[in-house]
Amino acid sequence: MKHFNKSKASSILLSLIIITIFPLNIIAQQYDIVIKNGRVIDGSGNPWFLADVGIKGGKITAIGSLKTSEAVKTIDAKNQIVCPGFIDVHTHVEDAIQKLPTAENFIYDGVTSIITGNCGSSEVNLAKFFDELNSIKLSVNLGSLIGHNAVRRYIMKNVFRDPTPKEQIQMEALVEQAMKDGAVGLATGLIYIPGTYSKTPEVVGLAKVASAYGGVYASHIRDEASKVKDAINEAINIGREAHIPVEISHFKISSKPLWGQSNMTIDLVEKARLEGIDVNVDQYPYTASSTNMGTMIPSWALADGDSLVHVRLTDPETRKKIKEEMLKGLKADNRKNFDYAFVARYKADSSLNGKNITEINKLLGRKQNAATEAELIMDMVDKGGAQMIFHKMSEEDVVKILQYPYTMIASDAGVIQFNKNVPHPRGYGSNARVLGRYVREKNVLRLEDAIRRMTSLPAQRFKIDNRGLIRTGYAADILIFDENRITDKATFEQPHAYSEGIEVVLVNGVPVVENGKHTGQKSGQIIYGQGKTK
Repeated sequence: MKHFNKSKASSILLSLIIITIFPLNIIAQQYDIVIKNGRVIDGSGNPWFLADVGIKGGKITAIGSLKTSEAVKTIDAKNQIVCPGFIDVHTHVEDAIQKLPTAENFIYDGVTSIITGNCGSSEVNLAKFFDELNSIKLSVNLGSLIGHNAVRRYIMKNVFRDPTPKEQIQMEALVEQAMKDGAVGLATGLIYIPGTYSKTPEVVGLAKVASAYGGVYASHIRDEASKVKDAINEAINIGREAHIPVEISHFKISSKPLWGQSNMTIDLVEKARLEGIDVNVDQYPYTASSTNMGTMIPSWALADGDSLVHVRLTDPETRKKIKEEMLKGLKADNRKNFDYAFVARYKADSSLNGKNITEINKLLGRKQNAATEAELIMDMVDKGGAQMIFHKMSEEDVVKILQYPYTMIASDAGVIQFNKNVPHPRGYGSNARVLGRYVREKNVLRLEDAIRRMTSLPAQRFKIDNRGLIRTGYAADILIFDENRITDKATFEQPHAYSEGIEVVLVNGVPVVENGKHTGQKSGQIIYGQGKTK
């Protein structure tokens, strides 16, 4: 009996030791997810390699040969590409993300993180904005710039003048507060009101504040056509004077007489980098841009609020002056009419969506000439304006800019409601278009380098820690896609079509897309800038 009790006690003690050292559930809990049989492109630009990826608690915890028995869930990559989720550094989601938090147009294009607040347009109270998004949850991670236009309008409305010293201090205080609230930098839209009324020293003053909190200066420069050289130099000079990294938004040449001169604009960036100024650019891979119709009107005519704009547009002498400037610009661009300008969204008459200005002018039975088309544009602006698509770039320049090593891929898009209006297809397919058209079909970029421009390069630019690479300890924002099938399906004629070929999307370790379908999960987080103080 004593021998039996001793043996039993020894067995119990041994069991306790085993349980203590090797908990019974450790095998099941080693990883939440293991991705098996993938060709890993880690985002650095290095060649792919065969490896499994282990994920635990939203982080990448292991890369190598892993046991599926140690995972709660196993995903078979089937020899497809496993890479970091794409980071879209140029978006405009302030007006729609609250209503469309699952952000399908971004997610299906492989985007797991977005930077909004671009072109000078952002929420002014970013703390409130971030709190709202944290409460409703998003399917993507989101960071925001603080917009110069938003700040200037908040302090000065849309007046066409320099700020007083007091107003400059007030604007700088708003930028400082935004940086403390977590903005990743300052954004300007120097082609839009009221930012277009500012001079360089005003922007430098705001950029210095952003720089003090580790921010980036992202700029829709003052001109992307005939004066593009001067505009690029202004952005570089702001970086030089404010000691701040510069991001030139949607880098392009949108003047027909300057087509083919992208080597010149790239050289300006390269010379600045050789000088020691940290300059990068982003680009959407299309030959058409998209912005509001107001950019077709001289900026001075849009100052001081809608009521005064209406007065100018209806006063015969002022209207004549506006038209003359519009026609002068058209001639300088070597164009005979406004047929390059298509309506994407016109609230006053949605039946005109998808048509260009020349077609609309003809449809309305007006005289077929540029002067009458200019009159039409003024009439439409007076009725609230429209979102437009402008076919003004060359494929040659798009490719040259795409091949520049410091070019990132960005959509310049918002969250899109499916089948509503006629938006630019870039909102659905920018990343897939690069991987399908320019990597696979045209062979103008290596796959690994294209992915670097969508992942680690933007993470580095916007100082996003622990994202953009497949590395242990990094957030598990991960894609699995078929390099032979990935493609953009959205076109200018039929823009509402999701990209194809991306089978799995993980955001912070949670499957948001499985088997090519959105799961409805909202596992995104706010990306706070380095200046956040609380």
